[in-house]
Amino acid sequence: MLRRLFRGLIAAVVFGATTGPAWADDLFTTLKISQAAPGTAAAAFELQSLESRSVRLADLKGKSVVVNFWATWCGPCKEEMPALERLRQQLDPERFVLLTITTDLQRDGIKQFLANLNVQLPVLFDEHQDVSQAYLVRALPTTVFIDRQGALLGRAVGPREWDAPKAVHALQGLMP
Repeated sequence: MLRRLFRGLIAAVVFGATTGPAWADDLFTTLKISQAAPGTAAAAFELQSLESRSVRLADLKGKSVVVNFWATWCGPCKEEMPALERLRQQLDPERFVLLTITTDLQRDGIKQFLANLNVQLPVLFDEHQDVSQAYLVRALPTTVFIDRQGALLGRAVGPREWDAPKAVHALQGLMP
């Protein structure tokens, strides 16, 4: 009982009074996402995209951000990518951003990989693995959640069905 009350209080403080513990339970319990300590700032980053464009986390403030760390050689990552693409298509791009980060450096290989999966996810390159280290990525895929104020909400290690109705509903609770 206290645990549910505490989660509800965290949800109200972090996400505002319009959200409640039901989606927080979905996000953290049902989707098996480990919750970050309240107020933990997400590590800042600036990375180059597949299109050679610079992307800074600071420029995304005001939007909920999901960052998926992956690699072309990772079987579970490959399985998860289509679900991430379908999730991205279901959420409002004015309020939600989904980014993927890889340490793979073969741009042509990544383009082929995405084309084979029929996904158009934004890909950022973590060439020196600084961002992966800052987010304590130890296994792939790892997905982190950042609220609209830039606080780290939690992380999921391993693949998920991100486009499942419960997942979409829970993630919509992150949006302003």
